Amino acid sequence: MPGPRTSSPATNQPVASSDIPDTGRDGHRPRDRSRGSGSAAAVLRAVLDHGPVARSFIGAATGLSPAAVSRQTADLISLGVLRELPAAACGPRAGRPSVPIDVDTDTHLACGVHIAVPILTFGLVDLRGRTVAREELPHSGDAAELITLIARGLPRFLQRHAGRRRVLGLGVVTGGHVDGRTGTVVEHEPLGWRNLQLGPLLAARTGLPVRVDSHAHALAEAEILFGGPRARSSLVHLFVGNVVDAAIATEGVVHRGLRSAAGGVAHLPVPGARQPCPCGERGCAQASLSDRALLARAVERGILPRPDPMLLQQAVAAGEPAAVELVRRRLGGIAKVVATLLDMLDPELLVLTELGVLFQPALLPDLFEEIAAHSRSCRDPEPVVRPSSFGADVLAVAATAAVLNSVHRSPRTLDAFSRHPVLAAGAAGVAGVAGVAGGAVPGRFPEAALK
Repeated sequence: MPGPRTSSPATNQPVASSDIPDTGRDGHRPRDRSRGSGSAAAVLRAVLDHGPVARSFIGAATGLSPAAVSRQTADLISLGVLRELPAAACGPRAGRPSVPIDVDTDTHLACGVHIAVPILTFGLVDLRGRTVAREELPHSGDAAELITLIARGLPRFLQRHAGRRRVLGLGVVTGGHVDGRTGTVVEHEPLGWRNLQLGPLLAARTGLPVRVDSHAHALAEAEILFGGPRARSSLVHLFVGNVVDAAIATEGVVHRGLRSAAGGVAHLPVPGARQPCPCGERGCAQASLSDRALLARAVERGILPRPDPMLLQQAVAAGEPAAVELVRRRLGGIAKVVATLLDMLDPELLVLTELGVLFQPALLPDLFEEIAAHSRSCRDPEPVVRPSSFGADVLAVAATAAVLNSVHRSPRTLDAFSRHPVLAAGAAGVAGVAGVAGGAVPGRFPEAALK
């Protein structure tokens, strides 16, 4: 499975303004938006999609005047979001050489923590969505112990991998129902969490600004940012792990719902499935298709000695026939959920993050065949359904998506980051303050925070 994709051309060569049309869809040149709040984001988007590029290309792509492009690029360079490359990177051209502009991947990093069952993933990701480092740690699922583990492990992780690059806050994602506005895990059924105030607790322990989100929503944000233009039209993201959940986005915006519960498909019935669910029904998607259910089958059939998700991942990645057949059969049930989502929402793109398609892409034709057999509207799912853009780094990228999304949608928020007393000190300051916080606060939390 390929690693994270960026939308830069494969040649990584700058694009000249002559390579794109200079008119809008109505035949007129787009208006100058240099005074609009989205101008900096538009410039960054153009460079992210096509960079390295000349300033003239940015103007043609965004509709900004040459003066506005110069102003915006100068601001973004000063913030460490963009950078100038040597003029030779443009290749031989007649006349005055262009100075190409690209995304600065050497100044800032987003830090993330993904909480799965029973693995914790630390990740560092640059402004192009490329994973710089990731580490995995086992955890027991106890909320107090987990927060202590993060507070103690995070500074060491940053010391090992961040170097002198500035860390842009902490993103934390997990499955289930998560209210990102308050940083609360409303319900995570496999971990037994209800109304856990994860964001405030971690902010108090680490000294960092913390953004909490559900991983389905975060993965949709990451696909919109870094996965290519089709994801910005209309997107459904389906995650199948220890939890089964989804996210829906249109016009580049993830729909979260009134109670941040949009995309909850855990209890969607799977035709033909009969596994009992804690909700009292049978055949719910999470009870039937989750990694927990898959591990139980693997142990029952003697494929694994114990229900260890890492052992299952290794077996599938190594192509062990019994393990691959197990996930292939599960894909038959997943295809029914995908078919339902395609028929309901008719998206431009549906992205599936799941063990089988992640490590055995040869299973995709089987998935497409099953989807076509069960969908009433999508008889050729191959152009519509694809695996995550981020390969084995998918959890690290998901964890940082909320932080990176904030920067890409409003690059000048970096001014606020630079004024934060911990972040202004760089990675060493983050590690130092997080280490002090991790040692100074006992591993007990108010009872109300853990209910």
